[in-house]
Amino acid sequence: MVSQFGSLGYTIMGKTADLTVVQKTIIDTLHKEGKPQTFIAKEAGCSQSAVSKHVNRKLSGRKQCGRKRCTTNRENCSLMRIVKQNRFKNLSELHKEWTEAGVKASIATTHRCVKEFGYSCRIPLVKPLLNHRQRQRRLTWAKEKKNWTVAQWSKVLFSDESKFCISFGNQGPRVWRKGGEAHSPSCLKSSVKFPQSVMIWGAMSSAGVGPLCFLKTNVTAPVYQEILEHFMLPSADRLFEDADFIFQQDLAPAHTAKSTKSWLNYHGVGVLDWSANSQNLWGIVKRKMRNKRPKNADELKATVKETWASIPPQQCHKLITSMPRRIEAVIKAKGAPTKY
Repeated sequence: MVSQFGSLGYTIMGKTADLTVVQKTIIDTLHKEGKPQTFIAKEAGCSQSAVSKHVNRKLSGRKQCGRKRCTTNRENCSLMRIVKQNRFKNLSELHKEWTEAGVKASIATTHRCVKEFGYSCRIPLVKPLLNHRQRQRRLTWAKEKKNWTVAQWSKVLFSDESKFCISFGNQGPRVWRKGGEAHSPSCLKSSVKFPQSVMIWGAMSSAGVGPLCFLKTNVTAPVYQEILEHFMLPSADRLFEDADFIFQQDLAPAHTAKSTKSWLNYHGVGVLDWSANSQNLWGIVKRKMRNKRPKNADELKATVKETWASIPPQQCHKLITSMPRRIEAVIKAKGAPTKY
């Protein structure tokens, strides 16, 4: 059973640092319940000697040195409830709401209290917005593929479209979260998969990447079949040569149109069924481009091409070998977004 208390301790140069208010509360609570000091130390995230010293100090009636805190444990807990209600409030907003509840504290005290509870202000991850039906579809798909081996995944030609913008814009509001909460639903910034923009189509396998296709129009079924003819088939020839392969595509309307299915059947291309809003190699490309600022569309296109071509086959193979772990993560998350 997972404990209700998180691991909050830290050490400095091999010596136990001063206990935080949260750690002391955990120690006092578990000590009253009669828990052994080894268990208490693990739950509080500190050494057993720190637990022993704190308990003995309390029993001997010795008072702690230093300035008395201006807020009580109850008031501190009320601040944590404010943080959990909306993780995207900035420090000023948290301080305002806390003091409006009758707590007398400075903004520095508010910041210190939030940090003592293990929260840090971070840039939120962006994940696809999944409804209940999509999560169930992802979960069902993952369970069907959980026994696939790396050798089976190596026979798949993965494909997808993505947008690339000249202006990367600002990073938006930050979010208060603890360690290990980066992928918690309350800490994620949702995204929409297909905003109105110019799209790029690409494919990859365990052997590397194929040629890119820059799209100038909306992807209708006829346009998509042209992409398959002039970019997908050459990618398959380059990456698989004469070996059999399975083609992966998402559930976009142009991909699932009857005419597209007929085209794939006519060319003898087997298609891997796929779940909604799955992440892929585009994230790596965009991270590589993070520090580049193209000034116009031509420079953007050249930058994308250069970055895409720089991806080594070893990196693609590494992604393929991670598929079993990705499947396991989807099942564990019950279809919700994962760290991948």
